Amino acid sequence: MKIKWMMLALVALCGMAQAALVTIGNAGNAADTDTGYGAVGYTYQISATEVTIAEFTASGAGNGNENWWNDGTRTVGPNAPASNVSLYEAMKYCNWLTSGNINNGAYKFNGGGGYMFTDRASAVTTYGTIYALPTEDEWYKAAYFKSDASGYSVFANGTGAAPSGTEANYDANGNYTAWVVGSGLQEQNGTYDMMGNVFEWMELSGGVVRGGDCFNYEYYLRSWDRVGSYTANENEGIGFRVVAIPEPATALLFGLGGLGAWLVRRNKVKSKEEMDD
Repeated sequence: MKIKWMMLALVALCGMAQAALVTIGNAGNAADTDTGYGAVGYTYQISATEVTIAEFTASGAGNGNENWWNDGTRTVGPNAPASNVSLYEAMKYCNWLTSGNINNGAYKFNGGGGYMFTDRASAVTTYGTIYALPTEDEWYKAAYFKSDASGYSVFANGTGAAPSGTEANYDANGNYTAWVVGSGLQEQNGTYDMMGNVFEWMELSGGVVRGGDCFNYEYYLRSWDRVGSYTANENEGIGFRVVAIPEPATALLFGLGGLGAWLVRRNKVKSKEEMDD
């Protein structure tokens, strides 16, 4: 009975691990001929929404100023996107998701907390599944690659037409405040807020952010728009989302398979001992 409940709990954990992630398939797709971005040679998962204040705060990766959307004049709540987050703080959050430690994962930091280099491959070897900031190609594909694999769209809604102010959070709605993540239109690949709300960090693209924010107009939501920011910059209009490589479900199922094999062996040993007795 204990074994049964252990297996059920792990299956439930597997489901929870996937709940906030969407799969981006069609591995080996060509890049967008208009921009040169979007080619990714593997299947991966990306968080359906931006990382929230509550999620980021739990990691201890920040310095306490990421709760900007609840400053007394605004009260969006803990599920608003974390902002005022530097690229390096976002990396530490990804490490925390991977290993439970902000210093261990795909991103290597020195003893003083300074960023040194990225090594996804060795982290996958160590941890099985890693969480990371999306590369610009990964982010671009998740936002603009059409769900029917027929090419790329200008906006993440799968069309060349800008979303309305109720579908995406940018200056068209006159709000100029982030909203709770996932409040707008579900985009073509199952994501939310890749159009507006807050700009999002790319992994090591010279400080590039994409996607627009609640302050700016629809031009920033377009596929060809790239905005530069200093990697140490903490801005109320910049947040992030994460990718998982390889897919967590696969890694967890490998783990479940290993546990299952161990349990089978354990039961066989126990049965033999009972027969011997």
